[in-house]
Formats: sequence, structure tokens, C-alpha cells
Amino acid sequence: MADEREVKLATLLVEHSVKLKAGESCLINAVDVPTTMVEALVNAVYDKGAYPVVNLWNQRLERAMVERATQESLEAWAHVDQYRMQQMDAFIGIRGVANVRELATIGAQANLASRHYTTPVHMETRLTQTRWVVLRYPTEVMAMQAKMGTVEFERFFYRVCTEVDYAAMGAAMAEAKRFLDQVDQVRIIAPGTDLSFSIKGMGWIACAGEMNIPDGEIYTAPIKDSVNGTIRYNTESTYNGHCFKDVSFTFKDGKIIEAHADDDEKINAILDLDEGARYIGEFALGVNPAILEPMDNTLFDEKISGSIHFTPGNAYEDCDNTNRSSVHWDLVQIQRPQWGGGEMYFDGSLVRKDGVFVHPLLECLNLTAPN
Repeated sequence: MADEREVKLATLLVEHSVKLKAGESCLINAVDVPTTMVEALVNAVYDKGAYPVVNLWNQRLERAMVERATQESLEAWAHVDQYRMQQMDAFIGIRGVANVRELATIGAQANLASRHYTTPVHMETRLTQTRWVVLRYPTEVMAMQAKMGTVEFERFFYRVCTEVDYAAMGAAMAEAKRFLDQVDQVRIIAPGTDLSFSIKGMGWIACAGEMNIPDGEIYTAPIKDSVNGTIRYNTESTYNGHCFKDVSFTFKDGKIIEAHADDDEKINAILDLDEGARYIGEFALGVNPAILEPMDNTLFDEKISGSIHFTPGNAYEDCDNTNRSSVHWDLVQIQRPQWGGGEMYFDGSLVRKDGVFVHPLLECLNLTAPN
């Protein structure tokens, strides 16, 4: 029997996130997820008079497919999945975290798969041709990452995913967007960080439960060649199985000309995958008041209240600075006082200090956590 919290989550995904309509097709891509959750999603799709298509997958199979892959085998796999994606109106991708290090020892193969499978299937097809939402499913591994007990983490997960008032969040973002859309110059100052760039004319995209659950970010993209200075990220981030720490980038005219982390060789290998990987595709403000601490899980960490993420790689087409890459890596800097603080200036005016919006037209983004 499905947990009632699973049923509530499934309904939120189908009705609020992808806004499924009768007669539409929805691909449910479930990776290391219990049958009860998948059943709840199938039933929620049927409840709308729509057509569910289910793909069950797990991380061990992903490793097996990638470890001995060639460009030709990846292209054959991608051709099939890209065709299926093209038949869909909506996509729900839900993944349980089983082993965050599954791909850690095959980094070069994982990078090959990013270029020849992930890019055509997800970046070129799913992102542009479907209404989509991606999320995680609570697991013991995630509880460990969050430094919580398993039951405690499940309570936290469902609280931040299903009890947030996404309508109120969306209204606050719409109010802030009127000011944000007029901004040209951005400067960010924090420990190890002095970064400047332009977002003139790019516009901002509000994210209030449509493409991610949990949600709570509003994003734009810098003018591609405008980024100059240095940023140091203060949260850990796993990419292709390796947990990167102490990441810092130095930019000149938009390009990352120097990159450091706990493993300089690995981080530069990612940035050398293609030309676009050394340019920024997204700049976002995290505003979810119920998410305060990092847990090395991007879908949660990038929403942390008082954070930013500054993303090397591919730009989204709804806020397009023309940068194209097989990489899209949301790296997070938290600016609340216990993380070192920070200041953000828009067109020379201080708009956020130590994670709190101080500009009167952006104070609406200082959201309140659910009880």
C-alpha cells in the first residue's frame, strides 16, 4: 500500500508541476524508486485521463551501460530514448540515491556518456520538447548525506517537497521579477569571491514547483563574455561520482581561465569536455526557507535560502545566453553569516547582505518556512 505522502507527492507532480491534461502522454522515469511510489504516479496520471509510460532503471545498470560504452553504443541507446521522449508531452524523473559514488572510478566514460547520451536525450529533447519535472526519492543514503536519521529525513523531505506554499512562492517571484528584469550589472562579494558580470536583457525565470521538487530558485544567465573575477564555492558537489570540495574559478571575459578544487585534474577534465563548459549558463538565487544546510544533493542545495548558484555549462533555452555544453553543473555558494556571509549588488546598489534581501523591491523573496 502506498504511503499517503507518496500519493500527495504524485498528485503535486502531475497536477502542479507538469500540469497534465487528458489525452496527453507522460513518461515516468523511475531510478531506484519503490514500486509503491511508481504506482502512485501511474494512478495520478490515469486520474487526469492521461497515458502513463513507465521506465524502471537503477544506478548499477547505469554503470554497466556506461562502463564499456563506445560512442557508437551510446548513440544507439540515445537514438531509442530520444525517439521515445519525442512522443511524450510530459516527463517525471524521480531518482532514489543508492550510491553517490557509482560512477566515481569511470569518470572518462561518464563524460563520454554526457556528450553522446545525456545531451541528445535530455538537453536537446526533454528540456525543449516536454513539460518536465525532476526530483529525488528519500533514501537512507540521502539521510546520511543530510546528517539525519532515516525517518527524520523522510519527514524533512516531505515537508520541504509537499508542504511549501508554491503558489505564494510563485507570487513573490513574480513581484520580484518586475525589478530583476531591469538589472544590468551584478557584483558578488564573499570570502574568496569578487565577481562581476552583466545580465542586461536576459530576464529571470521563476521556479516555484514546476521543473523541480523541492523548488525555490529564480534564475537568469549572464551575458556570455561579461563574467570577470573569481568565485569560491563553499559547498561540496558530486559530479560523475567524485565529491568536489573547495571549488574556485577565475574568469576573464566570460571564460574560466583557472579552476581549482580538491582534485585539479578532474575538475579541469570536466571543464575541457567542450568549449561551452568553461562558460556560465545560469546564475540563480536560492530562496527556499525550509532548506538551510547543504547535503551534496543539487536539487536541494541549489534551493538553500540565502544561496546563489553559478553554473558552468549549458544555458536553458528559456533564458538563453547561447552557451551550449554537455555540462550543466549547479555549484552553490551560501552567503548566510555562518557560511562566511556575502554581499550582492545590482547596478551598484546593495540588494542582499548575508543571505537576506535588503532592497525593498526584493524583500518579498525573504520567504517564511512552513510550520
